[in-house]
Amino acid sequence: MFDNLSDRFEKAFQRIKGEATISEANIAETTKEIRRALVDADVNYSIAKQFANRVKEKALGQEVLTSVKPGQLLVKITKEELADFMGGQHAGLNIKGKPCVILMSGLQGSGKTTHSAKLALHLKSKHGKRPLLVACDVYRPAAIDQLEVMGKRVGADVFTQRDTKDPVAIAEGALRHARSHGNDTVIIDTAGRLAVDEAMMDEIARIKDAVQPSETLFVVDAMTGQDAVRTAQAFHDRIAFDGVILTKLDGDTRGGAALSIREQTGKPIKFIGTGEKPDALEAFHPDRMAQRILGMGDVVTLVEKAQEQFDEAKAKKLERKIRKNSFDFEDFLEQVQQIKKMGNVKDLLAMVPGMGKALRGVDIDDDAFKHIEAIIRSMTPDERQHPDKLNGSRKTRIAKGSGTSVQEVNQLLKQFAEMKKMMKMMNGGGGKRRGLGGMLGGNRMPGGMGMPR
Repeated sequence: MFDNLSDRFEKAFQRIKGEATISEANIAETTKEIRRALVDADVNYSIAKQFANRVKEKALGQEVLTSVKPGQLLVKITKEELADFMGGQHAGLNIKGKPCVILMSGLQGSGKTTHSAKLALHLKSKHGKRPLLVACDVYRPAAIDQLEVMGKRVGADVFTQRDTKDPVAIAEGALRHARSHGNDTVIIDTAGRLAVDEAMMDEIARIKDAVQPSETLFVVDAMTGQDAVRTAQAFHDRIAFDGVILTKLDGDTRGGAALSIREQTGKPIKFIGTGEKPDALEAFHPDRMAQRILGMGDVVTLVEKAQEQFDEAKAKKLERKIRKNSFDFEDFLEQVQQIKKMGNVKDLLAMVPGMGKALRGVDIDDDAFKHIEAIIRSMTPDERQHPDKLNGSRKTRIAKGSGTSVQEVNQLLKQFAEMKKMMKMMNGGGGKRRGLGGMLGGNRMPGGMGMPR
């Protein structure tokens, strides 16, 4: 996501690196490169030019302090402008109403059905809501079946009326069902088309008039580039949506749509889809995204993801075990499970400042820990608690049972011992207990287990 744009911005900032001051001459060349970077990322030329001019005007209007280099000041200005360009502040959902109604709109293939279910899971897990998914796509083959399958995956109720082809009647029936069955949120999945057409717009407008939604969201595929911006404008002109869900940001996209939709329509991006799993939906924060684009990482989002998996009772238990130097493979396996729940490993590491660039081109499997888990699960409970008991024959048995080699088993045991030693030292010196920190630090995962070395 945005890798190419990040590279181009970095190249632009290099032009002013080493300069003592910001002048009309050196800033002109740098902002010209910024404009080119945005155009290359599929941002409309006039919008890219306006952005570059704003950066130039701000830079020339500020004095460079002796403690700040011109390049650093330009990065700061560009980050602020990028954040403002994408909306400035995070725009949350309006989830008021009894029930709250959310109307999903967009072209066919944009991901409306999948992201309706993702949104249901988000509202259920983050806001304690009881969502009802409504199947109003009566044209696409198996659309109703898909929503039912997705609803089951995220644990949300699904309302269908297979005997009618009137989406307005289905939406109205869903509201009555929600009120009588205790669903406080209704998410309506509407039909899409391969292109914007009058019949589709009229149908969505009629549904909107009938149910009066608290939120109308436009779902758009980021990989469609400038087409995404034009489609967004066409939808907004007709149904006046409240916000955007930008999908497939984990794909090979240049990112121009993310940077342009807010500027073009005046409506905020509220969520981004970052993968295929039901929980791969992130609230969009313009300031954090600006940091990611400029290679600064996103520590705040990383901490939030960690806090979601934080269990205070388990944390205290783990701390006691570390104090007693009794941390074992059972505890380690539990820590691995918590990290996996946080999301894709490469995406998590990319949120650490400076790691995004280092990981470019490095293939990290979503199941990066699967070989480690297999080795630990091939141990007996006694062996997990007392790994020092593992002799040659036991290691051979564990390797066969986990589909790995004795060498990989030995590597894991060695690194686990080093991690315990480090924990003991930190404990003795009053340092923080980092759990898997010693294992993950410096990319020191066992060879052949899917992590970079």
